[in-house]
Amino acid sequence: MKLHRLVPLLGIVLVPVAMAVYAPIPEQEQGKNLTLLARVGISHDDNIFGAPSSEISSTIYSFSPELKYNASVTDQTFLSASYKLTLDHFSNRPGDKTIDSHDLMLRVAHAFSQDSNIDVSETHTISKNPESLLAGVPINTDQSFARNQLDGRFVTALGPKTSGTIKARSVLYRYDSTNLSTDLDRTENLIGAEGSYALLPEVKLIGEYRRQDIGYRTGGATKDKQSNFLIGGVDYNVAKTTMLTARVGYEWRDRDGAASSDAPYIELSYKHDYAEKSYLAAGYVYTFEEVSNIALYTDTQVNRFFANVQHALTGLIVASASFSYEPSTLQGRTAVPDIDETTVRFGAALSYLINQNWTASVTFDHDKVDSDSASRELSRNRYGVSASVSF
Repeated sequence: MKLHRLVPLLGIVLVPVAMAVYAPIPEQEQGKNLTLLARVGISHDDNIFGAPSSEISSTIYSFSPELKYNASVTDQTFLSASYKLTLDHFSNRPGDKTIDSHDLMLRVAHAFSQDSNIDVSETHTISKNPESLLAGVPINTDQSFARNQLDGRFVTALGPKTSGTIKARSVLYRYDSTNLSTDLDRTENLIGAEGSYALLPEVKLIGEYRRQDIGYRTGGATKDKQSNFLIGGVDYNVAKTTMLTARVGYEWRDRDGAASSDAPYIELSYKHDYAEKSYLAAGYVYTFEEVSNIALYTDTQVNRFFANVQHALTGLIVASASFSYEPSTLQGRTAVPDIDETTVRFGAALSYLINQNWTASVTFDHDKVDSDSASRELSRNRYGVSASVSF
């Protein structure tokens, strides 16, 4: 189970805290600027392309070195960068059996004063073995892609109890397959302006406007979309170890070449740290998202329920699990009926900290899609063992 499955991101809602522009650094990376990590593992995947039938299974041998850099450039500026190479060798895979994936990240955070800060990050991923596969693509199709994401956020105090935030995100997708590239290559841009008011020391009221533009590289006249959001919410520090956030609003979506839609927009999340290295997080999201078969459907209206838990069994052994349940409705184009679809994802991991540098893990992931369209159904199981070392 990959770590990012444990922390679903709700849009671009991040709780701004004055001067808190330095993200937490993992324990194994603390006290040093440069960290080298390496991971080796063996796993089994019973459906490497996420096909609804004629599935291909394979044993996968992986080696993944990673270089991380974290440093305070000045008292007010923090720099973080990382590069990870992942080499996967498949015992059974059409075409190339050894493939390489790359993850590059750069982040700069700067505090202009006690009340104003800016945070900019760039991530570039070349994924040859995607963790989340697309439902409804031709059987056993290579879904390799490149993804670039640029995030920016500026926060400043407007008064003793008020603050303002300007934030933006741009995400670009490029698929290797010619057919997938023609259908799905796109850029998603999101900008937002937010104001907050501290009603109580532990309660902050939020008002926000967002604008989203989705532009496809080909066929944009029938696939592009523009959305406007008005959102209100609250951030509530229930206790020192408990946080509750809520965003409720409305989305007005205009589609090029298809009918427009209006719909509620909801983001709810809860996190409780109940012990050292132990927490429970849960949430719910209701929104529009892009769909893998853009020729038949404009997009999909998603209900996403998720829960993550991490529990320290001992000082050296940590168990973690993630679960998401996503009933959704694909919005059919003219003369194409809407269809219902349910996606379930479950992941679990058990990690043993052998010493300060070495960690061993056992992981399991299960993905299942049930759909009114048989060609979109899939079932996938992955399990494996791995060991990692940091210097």
